[in-house]
Amino acid sequence: MEIPQETGRSVAIERPCLYLVATPIGNLADITRRALQVLAGVDLILAEDTRTTVHLLDHYQLRRPLESLHQQNEEARAESLVRRLVQESLAMALVSDAGMPLISDPGFPLVAECVKAGIPVRAIPGPSAVLTALVASGLPVATFSFEGFLPPRQAARRSRLESLAVATRTLVFFEAPHRIFDTVADVIVAMGENRAICVARELTKLHETFYRGGAAEVLAQMQADPHAEKGEIVLLVGAAPEAAAEEELPRRLLKVLLDHLSRRDAVDAVAAATGFPRNRLYDLALSLKTQSAD
Repeated sequence: MEIPQETGRSVAIERPCLYLVATPIGNLADITRRALQVLAGVDLILAEDTRTTVHLLDHYQLRRPLESLHQQNEEARAESLVRRLVQESLAMALVSDAGMPLISDPGFPLVAECVKAGIPVRAIPGPSAVLTALVASGLPVATFSFEGFLPPRQAARRSRLESLAVATRTLVFFEAPHRIFDTVADVIVAMGENRAICVARELTKLHETFYRGGAAEVLAQMQADPHAEKGEIVLLVGAAPEAAAEEELPRRLLKVLLDHLSRRDAVDAVAAATGFPRNRLYDLALSLKTQSAD
């Protein structure tokens, strides 16, 4: 396949230079013309998994030297790759299996070494699972944060979700398909069954699916779908209601004091310190007790 040129001009390749090239997250047609031109012009492509990248290169009939750079070898290889960039005046492209490199993917040690050595680092923008899921989620996008992967163990995962329960922004997570049911169940425990969420599955692919609604409603939708645990998953959690944000300080104080005082004494102490209504503090104390029992 001939690489399309923009207004008849090819991309000028810098040397030495490291290019961070975004690749499709599903649909191969989503790659940009500039990304193809860079991949065709560099001296070496560094790939998270060469077997995955070969499929993309073969599809566009690109024949470039290919080496692996993944989580297990990136620390050891970063310094030597930078030496090659300088000594041989090379142009290298770094790609992940899908989307933008470094976003929950390998590459940061190499970028850090390049910056330290004064080697130009150029990002070639393109597909992103984070932004694709976010804009189609139906959740507010004015403020959001990408939180990466949640801990795989339930106790740590719930603790992390509880720490984010009063966040006043949309939260975006990656999650493994075999854990998504348990994770949504933990969202219900940590944030409530009515917390607005969206689970995006197989983005840009043939079986792209969005499950939207309250956390309990989304869990029911997924349980009714035999394909819900297949493919790549992005989990989005809406901002906390204003009342929940107001409860953050009292909740934190209660959580500490309940380990040392009776429920009544803890409620009295927090009420005196914050002026928060005792009846709401008592309800908070009960919910914290229930969560710790789970």
